[in-house]
Amino acid sequence: MSRGVGGEALSGVGRSMEPLEGSPRSWLRLRPLLMLLLDTAITASALFGAVLLRFDGVLPERWEAAIEHRLPLLLTVRLITLLWFRLHRWSFYRCGLSEAGRLALANAVGTVAFEALRSFFFFEPLPRSVIAIEFLFSTAMMGIYRFAPQMVHQWYLDQRRSRARGSRRTIIVGAGSAGDLLLRDLLRTPGSPWHVIGLVDDDPGKHGTFLSGKPVLGAIEALPELVAKHRVSQVLIAIPRLSPDRIRHILGLCKHQSVGFKIIPASFAYLDQKITAAMLHDLSPEDLLPRDAISFDQEEIHRLIAGRRILVTGGAGSIGSEIARQVAGHSPASLVLLDINENELYFLVRQLQERYPQLPVSSIVADIRDVGRLMRIGMEHAPQYVFHAAAHKHVPLMEDSPEEAIKNNVFGTRNVARMADACGVERFVLISTDKAVHPSSVMGASKRLAEMVIRDIAAHSRTAFTAVRFGNVLGSAGSVVPLFKQQIQRGGPVTVTHPDCTRYFMTIPEAVGLVMLAGLGGYGELCILDMGAPVRIAELAANMITMAGLVPGKDISIVYTGLRPGEKLEETLFSEEEERTQQVRNRIKVAQSPAPPKDFHVRIERLGRAAQAGDTFGVKLGLCGLIPTYTPSKLPLAAPARAAVSAPRTRSGSRNVVRTRTGELPLLAGEPVAESLPSPEPAGAQKPV
Repeated sequence: MSRGVGGEALSGVGRSMEPLEGSPRSWLRLRPLLMLLLDTAITASALFGAVLLRFDGVLPERWEAAIEHRLPLLLTVRLITLLWFRLHRWSFYRCGLSEAGRLALANAVGTVAFEALRSFFFFEPLPRSVIAIEFLFSTAMMGIYRFAPQMVHQWYLDQRRSRARGSRRTIIVGAGSAGDLLLRDLLRTPGSPWHVIGLVDDDPGKHGTFLSGKPVLGAIEALPELVAKHRVSQVLIAIPRLSPDRIRHILGLCKHQSVGFKIIPASFAYLDQKITAAMLHDLSPEDLLPRDAISFDQEEIHRLIAGRRILVTGGAGSIGSEIARQVAGHSPASLVLLDINENELYFLVRQLQERYPQLPVSSIVADIRDVGRLMRIGMEHAPQYVFHAAAHKHVPLMEDSPEEAIKNNVFGTRNVARMADACGVERFVLISTDKAVHPSSVMGASKRLAEMVIRDIAAHSRTAFTAVRFGNVLGSAGSVVPLFKQQIQRGGPVTVTHPDCTRYFMTIPEAVGLVMLAGLGGYGELCILDMGAPVRIAELAANMITMAGLVPGKDISIVYTGLRPGEKLEETLFSEEEERTQQVRNRIKVAQSPAPPKDFHVRIERLGRAAQAGDTFGVKLGLCGLIPTYTPSKLPLAAPARAAVSAPRTRSGSRNVVRTRTGELPLLAGEPVAESLPSPEPAGAQKPV
């Protein structure tokens, strides 16, 4: 029974969809004929109106018969030209300036053709003023009824949108071609939530003009006053390729007002003829970076990657997963992803297999501290390129567990590098960090040691080893950006360590693209990415609050919590020994770093024993010996260790040593002992802004 009822219902729907007399489909068939009939009536009326206007409302008998003879010719010529220009096929809701020009041209051609045929048939000419007035009357009336539906429809939509619940009063920044096209799309889209009040532009010649019926209200500098005056809640930025400085300036103008921001993405900057409201996206921190966007020669990257066997450690992390995605798009012979995070690794491999079904992708759950497992993986897959992105990167956590940073970041790196050397890998790329320069954290010191480790192995290996150093990446798991977003969504406060704290930032895709070019280009052992100017974290937090349509300090406060253990106010990309750098290409520099000390192997083995024993003090003291510029933030010592440190220096052979729980650690002349190590900075008191 249910199947029968369903069949009847479906057949009823089918019958209801058949075209009936008087249905919209029948109207579409009749519309061209009705338009031609209306154009005929308009032409006749225009001719009689022109004659009456010319002769002050009184038609002389002399012209009465002449008009009756010439009217059929005029109507015939007008209809032919209208048909020739296909003006009977008219879209009442999608017409613009080009259609208006086509209408005027058709009538002008018709007028010229009428005069030519009149002289051919030796008709007495009508007054030239009558011909001109008839042309103007015909064009105006044909245009009015063709454009009136669109104008009325847009007016109706605009009025309905202004009264609709959830409608947002909007100003468009930019009255150029992009702003005009965006405005038109907003006005003709029934479901658009934006009720456009007007536009602003820095071109004084546009002030006071109108675009699609909306006024250009003034300059961008007047945005705060206009937002307050017109109760605006949304700002749409429609200026292609607007610089980050200008975007930050616009945010600064509106920082005391609750307005949201959207922008046309830079990727559509060269597609002005296709700009629509669907292309708008929320302003993001990437739009605020104080540098130009980085573009890559994809053909160059393809030549480096295509046909190679690639291994990525830390493949499930922020950097490693982006390396995997970009590598997969350049046709490698195989791609092996290694990580200890099984869940994220599983999802990433599924994503790559769906997008690149022909690509051999392998997922391996392994710990880079297991050297035997790494050797077996290397022998089995025989990679040609290794991208080593696996690392512990969280600064405060590694301050609490320094031995784990050493075991993973230093000895894990050594294990992967030794595997690369033993398996004949062509190129090895280490992902490093700006925190390795003058490190104040265990994480930064461990990454500096990782750079030294691969340089030491490179001295006797056929594998080309390169460390690529760069700053923070936006959107990574440990970045401040996701944290700020969560805090803003919860209603605040947004926590910042220090008002003067700055960091270098780059987007993940940009960083990975440069890593591949720098690491595989054979430029040197240490490549450093040009990150542009550093960003003040407090300013980034305030801008993110403003981008969310809220007022910093009013809707959401910013609280300064003080620097955490291991953190610095600012990071640098070069040490003093590395200042002599050479820029080998755009955004990539090569630096010469000092060689590891002669007793590097002895020192690092003792550091490893301290890490294995969980000797926190021994780990930090060992780092001080290996990296003279390292300044640890705190020394959590147990009682036995504290007693050992307080003991005076002794001599072991010809070297100074200090005793720890794991044995004696050698110190170079002038090297600090525990008494000279700096104590941690006290955490700053929370101060809301």
